[in-house]
Amino acid sequence: MTDATEFQDIPTTALADLLGRDQVMDIGIRPLWDPMPRIAGPAFTVSCPPGDNLMLHAAIHRAQPGSVIVVESGDLDWALAGGNVCAVAQRRGIAAFVADGLIRDLAEVRGMRFPVFARGVIPVPGAKKAVRPLNRPVRCAGVRVGAGDVVVADEEGVVVVPDGRRAKVLADARAKLAEEAAETLDAWEAAHRTRIDMILAGNGFEG
Repeated sequence: MTDATEFQDIPTTALADLLGRDQVMDIGIRPLWDPMPRIAGPAFTVSCPPGDNLMLHAAIHRAQPGSVIVVESGDLDWALAGGNVCAVAQRRGIAAFVADGLIRDLAEVRGMRFPVFARGVIPVPGAKKAVRPLNRPVRCAGVRVGAGDVVVADEEGVVVVPDGRRAKVLADARAKLAEEAAETLDAWEAAHRTRIDMILAGNGFEG
């Protein structure tokens, strides 16, 4: 089986070209510090209701090293995690958080260089009451994410590769990148102009 870390060298742009819009999280999920390294790992999925972060805090002690913890929440009023939670996650080998929500203690998180992709920051912590199952399918920023799906995130965005397609997508992405690397800018420009001119002519453009 293809190791999720093999996607570490695959830009999200290449994956988006292959997988389409449905597998790309919305524009609100961004790296919270810069420059953020590209991360890739199997999803460990978490669902937190608005105002509550219990299951994310539980997940950091249960996710395997290398996992990307993906959080369904949508909460813009309360923080899902802070500096200590991120520090423990980092110490346990968690690759990153991808959260449809907010965190706090950004200076601490940036200082430890723990990758967090989320909607932003707020200083107010959430409660710890709501128990929900871990590693069930979630919807994060518009994308369905199952446990074990490959999550790849960089400064361009976050892409989810379904677990059952990872080998083919990786092979196709490597082939695409090799082809692009072998093509000169002059060749790309010529092919690009030909394609654009054909589209224009086909739609009645003159000029």
